[in-house]
Amino acid sequence: MDHCVQPGLLPIEEALARICNQLNPVQEAETIGLHSALDRVLAAPITAPINVPAGDNSAMDGYALRTQDCTAALNVIGQSLAGHPFTGALGSNQAVRIMTGALVPAGADTVVMQENVQRTGDHITLTQLPEAGENIRRAGEDIKSGSQVLAAGQRLSALDIGLLASLGIAQVTVVRRLRVAILTTGDELLPAGATPEQGKIYDSNRPLLAALLTRMPIDLIDLGIIADDLPALRSAFTTAMQWADVVISTGGVSVGDADYTKDVLAELGEIDFWKIAMKPGKPFAFGRLGQGWFFGLPGNPVSTAVTYHQLVVPGLRHLAGETISPPQMLSAIAGHALKKQPGRTDFQRGILSSNNGITTVISAGLQSSGVLSAMAQANCYIRLEAERGSVAEGETVNVIPFDRFIR
Repeated sequence: MDHCVQPGLLPIEEALARICNQLNPVQEAETIGLHSALDRVLAAPITAPINVPAGDNSAMDGYALRTQDCTAALNVIGQSLAGHPFTGALGSNQAVRIMTGALVPAGADTVVMQENVQRTGDHITLTQLPEAGENIRRAGEDIKSGSQVLAAGQRLSALDIGLLASLGIAQVTVVRRLRVAILTTGDELLPAGATPEQGKIYDSNRPLLAALLTRMPIDLIDLGIIADDLPALRSAFTTAMQWADVVISTGGVSVGDADYTKDVLAELGEIDFWKIAMKPGKPFAFGRLGQGWFFGLPGNPVSTAVTYHQLVVPGLRHLAGETISPPQMLSAIAGHALKKQPGRTDFQRGILSSNNGITTVISAGLQSSGVLSAMAQANCYIRLEAERGSVAEGETVNVIPFDRFIR
C-alpha cells in the first residue's frame, strides 16, 4: 500500500460530495447589462420574447414566387432586401427579386435561386422547377417565441451572449458574485520581486490562485502572506470571515509544529475533514468559518493547483448556483511506464496527443508536488484509480484534459 496512506483518509469522490452537499448556492441576484455577463450564472431561466427568424425569409439570393405560376413567364414587380421588405402582395404570374435574409412577400410560397432563372428585362423564366417552401426559412424555425432559451444555473458563454443579443435581450438576471479571500502562510515565503534570502522561497501559490480565480464570477480580496504565528493567523481569518463567502488558504494544514491553520479553523469555525486519499494533495481542509466556508490547500504549489482544480472549483461553481457536469474523461494509451503505489487516487500531470487516430499520453515530467514547471507544460491529468499500481507502457489509462479553470 502507499506509504502515505493513513486511517481516515477520505476518498476524493466522497470529499467532493460532502463539499457540494454542504454548500447551499447563493440566492442573491442582480440584473446586469449583457456586455458584463460573460461567465456569470443565470439566476432565472430566459424565454424568447420573439421568433427567430422573426418572419419567413429567404435562404438564397433569387426570386420569390408562387409555385402554381412556375411554368409561365413571370413579371418582376419589385424587390425584397434584408431590412427593406417588399410591401405588396404577389398576384398571378408575378415574382419579386429577393436577397438572402429578406422577408418573403405575401402570396409567395417558394424562392427560386438565381442560378435557375433566365431574366430578360423585367421578365423571368425558370430553368428548373422548385418545390413549394423551397429556400424559405420559416418564422420561429430556430427559436419560437415563449420557448426557454437558457436555463437557470447556466454559466453564460460568449455564444450564449450572442444568442441573447439576437433576441433583443439587453439585460440578464444573474447570481451575485461570490466574495473570496485568499492568503498564504509560512515564514519561509517571500513576495515576487523581493530580494532573495537564504532559506526562503518565493510565494507562487497566491499569485497562482489569484489568476485562476479570475476565471470565476468572484470578487477577490488578497490578504497576503501571513507568518507562522497563531495571533497573526487568527487576525487574518477574523478579518476574512467578516466579508468573504469563502476563504482559501495555502499551507498550514499539514502536521508540522508551526501549522496553525487547523487550530484557528477549529477555534473560529468547524473542520469537516482535512485528509483525503488523493495525490498530490493529502492535507486538504474543508469546513465552516463563521457564516462562510473555508478551503485549506496544501503548501506545495502543484498540490495547491490540483486540489484547487479538483475540489475548490466544483465547490465554488456549485456555491455560485451553476449547474455543473462531471469533467470530460478520455481513454488513452500510456506512452511509457508510470510509477504509482496503490492507496490514493493519483492525478499525474501528462501530455495528451493523438496521431493516426490513436490517443496517447506521456508524463509531463517530474511528478513531485513541488515541481510546478512540469504542470505548466502539461495539458491533462492522468487519473490513476486509488487501487491501481504502476502502469506499464501500452496500458489504457483515464485522462482528464485541462479546462479553462486551470489553464
